[in-house]
Amino acid sequence: MKKAAGLSGRQADGIGPRRGELALSQAASTDLSTRDRVTQLLLERGAITAAQLGSALGLSPAAIRRHLDAMLADGDVVAREQVVRGSRGRGRPAKVFVLTEAGRLRCGTHHYDNIATAALRWIARTGGAEAVEAFAAEQVSALEERCQAAMEDAGDDPLARAEALAGALTAEGYAANASTIASGGQLCQHHCPVAHVAAEFPQLCEVETTVISRLVGTHVQRLATIAHGDGVCTTHIPAQPRKSPGAQSGNTVTTVRTDR
Repeated sequence: MKKAAGLSGRQADGIGPRRGELALSQAASTDLSTRDRVTQLLLERGAITAAQLGSALGLSPAAIRRHLDAMLADGDVVAREQVVRGSRGRGRPAKVFVLTEAGRLRCGTHHYDNIATAALRWIARTGGAEAVEAFAAEQVSALEERCQAAMEDAGDDPLARAEALAGALTAEGYAANASTIASGGQLCQHHCPVAHVAAEFPQLCEVETTVISRLVGTHVQRLATIAHGDGVCTTHIPAQPRKSPGAQSGNTVTTVRTDR
């Protein structure tokens, strides 16, 4: 009887730790799932405040702060002061959170960056800047063809074409969206598969901007790029006056920095 009782006691004692381990495992799984949601939202939105993150994910301020603190400690996000254009009220500006390169790597981005960068360095050494530009143009040409095919029914309006282009780019992994603003339209790419390489070779961004201009059918301005350290690649599509019959068309591209 004593042996049986002893066995029963050990089994009872063993249940507690197993249940405790299960609870801890479930809590860790929940935390990981929530952190994945936070990471995905940061990837899609670029720079975003803690309050906006909590509201979008249905989390309390304390809960979202706990996840952000953990991501800050791991080096997956950085906190910056929110850029406010125009007049600003009293008090310090809110902080926004942005994924770091390490955070983007956890999303599976920047595959084969090292070999791609090495290849472009070799091209630059042997063929010069023009060879790098030609290589970049050739690489983007296939993407342009696929996007062009996806935009066949978009019509001629630049903003409608930008919206169609955003859908095509999202299908290519760029997490893009288009929106109408007071001065025209805006195309945002929340993910860049070649951001790490483009940081050293901006020709990739320049060629991509030229392609966006051709696909949208009008002059565009690249305002920000992930490769430059911004949270989102942002391309402005200025509102265009209606052209008179017979007017000549010509697309131009300019790059404007707004963070200086």
